[in-house]
Amino acid sequence: MQQKMPRTERHTIAVLVDNEAGVLARVVGLFSGRGYNIESLTVAEVDHAAHTSRVTIVTSGTPEVIEQIEAQLRRLVPVHRVVNWTTSTPGIEREMALVKVSGSGEKRVEAMRIGEIFRAHVVDTTHNSFVFEITGAPFKIDQFIELMRPLGLVDVSRTGVAAISRGPEAM
Repeated sequence: MQQKMPRTERHTIAVLVDNEAGVLARVVGLFSGRGYNIESLTVAEVDHAAHTSRVTIVTSGTPEVIEQIEAQLRRLVPVHRVVNWTTSTPGIEREMALVKVSGSGEKRVEAMRIGEIFRAHVVDTTHNSFVFEITGAPFKIDQFIELMRPLGLVDVSRTGVAAISRGPEAM
């Protein structure tokens, strides 16, 4: 009899926290202490007057693990709100990446053509390399990077996912 493996799912979780020293360490410590992986992490102050920041975390796990992560995040003292964009109201996810490509001749022309298709902007160029800036859904960036590999991909820097809900309501 073959045992069924639990399915893991990718989730984007936003956490509204007090903007104070040590808060990010506590949030990240919750993940590392329990062996949960963080695939992407983005943090920025979102309300200067209220001194709050939004931490956006992309992680994977079984539905039970994700539920446990959310519950444990809600128990942290400086946390005001936890929203799982994957299971709650529809949201928008975007990421920005800088992609460096080195090449000449036909490979350079092909990389520029693909850059136009993906609406990537050239933000730096030399005689034998250039840097694209691309913004979009994470899977779009993944696809762009894969297409650049055979054309001379040198380096990639990604910001991590930023997410927000659709409609007039705030987080």
